[in-house]
Amino acid sequence: MKNCERICAMDYGMPTLIELENLEENCALCHELGLDFVEINMNFPEFQSEFFAVEEYASLKEKYGIYFTIHLPENLDVAEVNENVRRAWFETVEETISFARKISCPVINMHMNHGVYVTLPDEKNYVYERKNDEYMKAVSCFRNFCAEKIGDSGILICIENTDGFRDFEKRAVNYLLELPCFGLTWDVGHSISCDESDMEYLLANVGSLKHFHIHDGTRKSGGARCHLDLGRGEVNLDARISLAKECDARCVIETKTVKSLKNSIEWLSCKGLL
Repeated sequence: MKNCERICAMDYGMPTLIELENLEENCALCHELGLDFVEINMNFPEFQSEFFAVEEYASLKEKYGIYFTIHLPENLDVAEVNENVRRAWFETVEETISFARKISCPVINMHMNHGVYVTLPDEKNYVYERKNDEYMKAVSCFRNFCAEKIGDSGILICIENTDGFRDFEKRAVNYLLELPCFGLTWDVGHSISCDESDMEYLLANVGSLKHFHIHDGTRKSGGARCHLDLGRGEVNLDARISLAKECDARCVIETKTVKSLKNSIEWLSCKGLL
């Protein structure tokens, strides 16, 4: 059996919360709430790859009966035009994959980076769109790099929707999804806040949906808010969670405070979804 193979059909997790002091407090809360995993947020200083300690994470997994997924830094840019900076990003990804293998972490979540754009009088020109050959060459390097480092471990790198995939990003994601080590994350709150502009693309690639970020939100006409308590916005949560179950995907309840997380779990329990 591969070290990251699923054991159960539908797991719920929580993000690392900024109001908690350390990793163990997050693990203790995860256990207290009856959740299955904690998603480590590499945007926080204490969760940089140089601080990954295999023994600590393994001990916490055993103590609290949970596991971990990882969210790569949101500003990760695998096509960064400065080769020195891109090399540093690749090193970060390599260190993260190595750590994920050692602690049997099944999913590494990432964003696509839109890159720089040039504002013309009547439009925005994205550099990655105009210089698409160079962009796709960098994406190809990233794809091959990840496939080599992941090997047969079963780890998935799941690409999350944010504020709407640009056309050049869809082409890049399609190319990544050709390999089995890549999948998709549907962030349902991000999706509603950009008026579901990614829904058609995500549903067209439903077989690649392996991870969900579940939180409520509102459309642009309602102020485009997200990361709200479940049941406090406009997301069709019943449909999204039903799809997650059909996809045998994990769900991070991605509210950002302890209170919101508890409220959301209560909502799920009342709906019979937890």
